[in-house]
Amino acid sequence: MIFYLISKLLPLIFLPLGLGIIIYFLGIITKRRIYFIISFIPVLLFSLGSVSEVLWALLESPWQRLTPNEITRSDAIVVLSGARHPSPGKNQVLEWLDPDRFLAGIELFKDGKAPIIIFTNGKSPYQSNIKGEGYFYKKEAIKLGIPKEAIKNTTEVHNTIEESIAVKNILSNKYTKDKNNIILVTSAFHMIRAKRLFEKKGIKVQAYPVDFQSQGSWAGSRWNDPLMWVPNANNLSESSAAIREFFGRTFYKLTQL
Repeated sequence: MIFYLISKLLPLIFLPLGLGIIIYFLGIITKRRIYFIISFIPVLLFSLGSVSEVLWALLESPWQRLTPNEITRSDAIVVLSGARHPSPGKNQVLEWLDPDRFLAGIELFKDGKAPIIIFTNGKSPYQSNIKGEGYFYKKEAIKLGIPKEAIKNTTEVHNTIEESIAVKNILSNKYTKDKNNIILVTSAFHMIRAKRLFEKKGIKVQAYPVDFQSQGSWAGSRWNDPLMWVPNANNLSESSAAIREFFGRTFYKLTQL
C-alpha cells in the first residue's frame, strides 16, 4: 500500500501545477518577483492543446489502432483494468470512464482470437467497499454472450506489476504451463510499460492498443483549430496525465521492473 501511495504522490511535484506551485513558493521565500512570473509558465504552456497533442503522440508512438484481422490466434486475451469509477448514489453503480479496453477484448474473443478472456481485478487499496473491476467486466461479458467458462478473473490487483503476476498465475496454474501467448489489451499510452512487464514474466505478448488520446492524421489537421492554442484546464489535465506516464516508464526502467 505504501508503494501504491508513493507511486501516486511523488510525480505530483513534477507535474505542471505542482512545479508552478513550488516555483511560486520559492518566490515567497526569496522575495524575488521573477519566480512569481516563472511559476505561471509551466501551467500556461501545458494548458495548450497543441502541447498536449504532441505529448500524447510521443507517448502513444509507435502504436496504431488495429483490427482483429491483424491479430493472430493466441492462448488468451488479457484485458487490463482502469476503465470504471464509483458514481454517487445509493445504488452503488460503477460507471464507465472509457469502455475501449473491455469492448476490444470482447470483439477479439467473438472473432475467435483466443479460447479464454482474462479480466484483471484492478482496484484502489483505499476503496475496500468496491469489488475489483474484473468482477464487473465478467458480468457485462456474460450479458454480451461470452460463455461463463471462457472468462477468467485474476485476484485483486493494484498496479500493472501485480496484474502481470496474477495473469501469469492463471496461465501457469489454471490453464497449463505451456500456454503463455496472450493478446494484451490496454490503452496505447500504457502499452509499452505493460508489455515489458508481462514479457519479463515469460509471457509472449501481442499488443492490441486502444483508447488513443492523440488524433490520427487521416481525420485532418488539428493545428488549424484556434482552440489548440488557447489555454484551458482540460488540456492541462491531459498534459499532466501524459507526463505522469512518462515518469512511470522512467521509474519502471530504472528499477528494472
